[in-house]
Amino acid sequence: MLAAVVLLTLAQRVSPASPWWLELTRYLPYPMLLAPVAAALVASCWLGWRWLLASLATLALVATLTMGLVWNRTEPGTSPFRLMTYNIKGAKAAQRAGGLAELAREIARHDPDIVLIQDAQGMSSGLPGPQTPEALLFAGRERYRVGQYVIASRFALRDCAPGWLPVRGEDVGYLRCTVNVRGVDLTLVSVHFESPRSGLNAARREGIDGIAEWRHNYEDRLDQAQLLARAFADGPRPLVIAGDLNAPQASPVVQTLLATGLRDAFASAGRGYGYSYGQALRVGLPFLRIDHILVSDAIGVAACEVGDGAPSEHRPVVADLWFRRP
Repeated sequence: MLAAVVLLTLAQRVSPASPWWLELTRYLPYPMLLAPVAAALVASCWLGWRWLLASLATLALVATLTMGLVWNRTEPGTSPFRLMTYNIKGAKAAQRAGGLAELAREIARHDPDIVLIQDAQGMSSGLPGPQTPEALLFAGRERYRVGQYVIASRFALRDCAPGWLPVRGEDVGYLRCTVNVRGVDLTLVSVHFESPRSGLNAARREGIDGIAEWRHNYEDRLDQAQLLARAFADGPRPLVIAGDLNAPQASPVVQTLLATGLRDAFASAGRGYGYSYGQALRVGLPFLRIDHILVSDAIGVAACEVGDGAPSEHRPVVADLWFRRP
């Protein structure tokens, strides 16, 4: 049991390629990995101190490297600005009594200067008076919306337009804008890659028969990442790509974007696990970090954290950013 967990962790971290079966293991709830280690720890009590130490070391490995623990020092910069990415599941929030107000309070609690939103479709007003959901959520910010995406900013937006990531005949897109932050032009991209839900459900319920659907699902997400990477490679401005990438950082989906020179804000300046998804599932606990803020080298990251998981199925990711002067 110890060897299996160690080998799986090493494969997930250092494998130069990620076949479908390895990618599938990245979505395992961490209690499923802790269970065999805990069982081995109990068994080691009857096997001597060497086995006990090996079990404790494996438990430490799972709690840190396997589960994605990071612990960074704060790196304050000059003239920071705060950016949030948030999959708000707007349709579900609108159907829940007080759901939109909960989202508004969560956004107000972090008070971001720039908000990149996904899954904003399906919000009907249902609010007293003439107030719209957008006005409630993004008060005091200029807004631009296309489909499921909203970019809201206290700084002026310009050149906003949707982009397309055609995969297997479907147009899965993103929204980009240029914003001038204290004299520096910044390119913002809000994106939402294809959900792994259908592939995961097929693999879980149908076994071998569902593997083909999972493989297509994974390949679609990887294709989207490759198309997005090409679209913004070697851009003229500092760049932020943020959103629900539906993949952990170690996945080739995210690594494809990081290979262009981007950095993950939480991996650079976060503390803890940074899980943004899972609390609404049967597990009842967040166990995946699939929402990301990726920044180019011209942008420093002073701090990064995740918010509350009550208003949406996803926790928001919030980063304090600053510009590195040449």
